[in-house]
Amino acid sequence: MLDDLKYIHERDAQDALGVVEKQAQQLQHDFGVTYQPTADIHNVVVAGMGGSALAATVLQTWLGLPVPFKVVRDYAIPAYVDANTLFVASSYSGNTEETLAVLDEAEKRGAQIAIIASGGKLTESAKIKNYPLFVLPGGIQPRMAVLYNLAALMQLLEAAGLANNKTAELRAAGEWLTSQTASWRPDVAAKDNQAKQIAQELMGKSVVVYSGPLLFPAAYKWKINVNENAKQIAWCNQLPEFNHNEFLGWTEQPVQKPYAVVDLRSNLEHPRVQKRFEVTERLLSGKRPAPIVVQAQGETLIRQLFWTIVLGDFVSVYLALLSGLNPTPVDLLEKLKTTLAQ
Repeated sequence: MLDDLKYIHERDAQDALGVVEKQAQQLQHDFGVTYQPTADIHNVVVAGMGGSALAATVLQTWLGLPVPFKVVRDYAIPAYVDANTLFVASSYSGNTEETLAVLDEAEKRGAQIAIIASGGKLTESAKIKNYPLFVLPGGIQPRMAVLYNLAALMQLLEAAGLANNKTAELRAAGEWLTSQTASWRPDVAAKDNQAKQIAQELMGKSVVVYSGPLLFPAAYKWKINVNENAKQIAWCNQLPEFNHNEFLGWTEQPVQKPYAVVDLRSNLEHPRVQKRFEVTERLLSGKRPAPIVVQAQGETLIRQLFWTIVLGDFVSVYLALLSGLNPTPVDLLEKLKTTLAQ
């Protein structure tokens, strides 16, 4: 089925696979925004949900900023937010309820505001109040615009003097990624296509994705993708925390568990984390499905994160197609937003 290009074209009406394949190009986007802090920046807070929060989480894991960095996925902001806070309101639509709520509170606290959005109320507010505005190209699903969001946030942090020459590293990683992902394209047969092979193994299962701390943003993106693209339930967790609780959850009945386990592994993780993956797999043998082991490629953390994230994007779209679904629409989410607005 996944080697039938006519079938793929018919089911993937909005060309999700095309968007996924071109994601690396998002890292080359220059937003052309200038920013000058109005006071010393003592901390950074990024407010966003879903894919908008994910971009911040990737940078939080990779960068190691010289000031505290907090990602807010809520209706409330930390008590320390003040005039020395760089507060970033990030929402692809520009209308995310939670993000708009915390923006209002940040304004009351006198924080330094920047906006990342493709339109909506956030963009309107930025124009009226003269906030730095990073306009994301529109027309795609938020979960498929994470690398645009990442590029915008990186350019903002560089302008604020919190990171040096990292945009160039992102763009170089994007160029590398393009060549790495060619074997996942739909015109590459399943026998030679890692993404198609993994999708076939996940078909009809509840998906559980594990990683170490360094690759956890990628594990979370896999979860988002399986939920929204394939419309299947999925969870994620990270080691070593997994070994202190969830590990035992695999040891009892039923023996035939309706799950598929994916391990995202990196040679850059702490040696003890790598050892925990090996010991966990051995001790849980026969008690849970054997994990599908994905070994991240790339010599640097940011390359491994991109490689693993985009592999998951391809996998989830193929998983949707195996179920006969169009991966792009998220009708129930839109209904939820409409109902809440009423």
